[in-house]
Amino acid sequence: MSFDRHLADIAREFPQWTIWRSDAGRWWATRHQPLSDAQRDAGCAMTIDADDPDDLRERLREQESRAGDPAAATGDPERRAGPAPS
Repeated sequence: MSFDRHLADIAREFPQWTIWRSDAGRWWATRHQPLSDAQRDAGCAMTIDADDPDDLRERLREQESRAGDPAAATGDPERRAGPAPS
C-alpha cells in the first residue's frame, strides 16, 4: 500500500488527529483539540510518533482509550467518526 493511502486511511479512522509522515520517515499524529486535565492525568499526549503506519494506529488506539473514547477498545472507526454529517 502506498504511503499516501496509509495517510488517508489513518486520517479517516482517526478524524480527531492530524496525521503526517516526516522527511525522516517517522509517522506522526497530533490532536486537533487541547487535552483536558483529566486526559493529561490519564497519560494522554498531544502528539505521538511511530516507526510505521501499523504502530501509529496502535498508539492512536491506546491514546483514544486513555482519553476515554469507547470506540478505541474495539477499533471501530464508525463509532469514532465524530460529528454526524449535515
